[in-house]
Amino acid sequence: MQINFPQCMTWLLQHEGGFSNHPRDPGGATMHGVTKRTFEDYIGFAVTIDELKAITQEDVEPIYKSRYWNKCQADSLPSGVDWMVFDWAVNSGPRRASQALQRAVGSRADGVIGPNTLDAVARRCNGLETIGKIHAERDNFYRSLPTFDVFGRGWLRRAEETLEQASNLAHR
Repeated sequence: MQINFPQCMTWLLQHEGGFSNHPRDPGGATMHGVTKRTFEDYIGFAVTIDELKAITQEDVEPIYKSRYWNKCQADSLPSGVDWMVFDWAVNSGPRRASQALQRAVGSRADGVIGPNTLDAVARRCNGLETIGKIHAERDNFYRSLPTFDVFGRGWLRRAEETLEQASNLAHR
């Protein structure tokens, strides 16, 4: 296993961009992809939109590391699979991304990556095949969402970029 967090953070921040507050986005206001609600929960107090806009990439990195990367046990996943799971965890929640990984390796899909899932990954994970299965599930999930007409093109582009990047990592 490789530790790909620095590279994955670079790609993630390219996907997430700067400030956003689209009226149809159920996540609400975000900066560098971190929602106002997530940021407030992380720091323990409420912030204004202007304060959210002022957070830096350095401010959000520990949030991504603890609440997404570590929660998905990405340091214990094969190279490429780590990025595939991490990016989807950020975009749609760690539980959904973890369940997709669990289904891809034939583990119980409870949404928590623990010893049983990691054992299944070690025994049954074919990097490119697992990446492909997660990608297919992600694509189907996006297409099922009621806001696909608004955000779908961007979600699918992001998923395709992640697929390509994850596949390249798996080949290293």
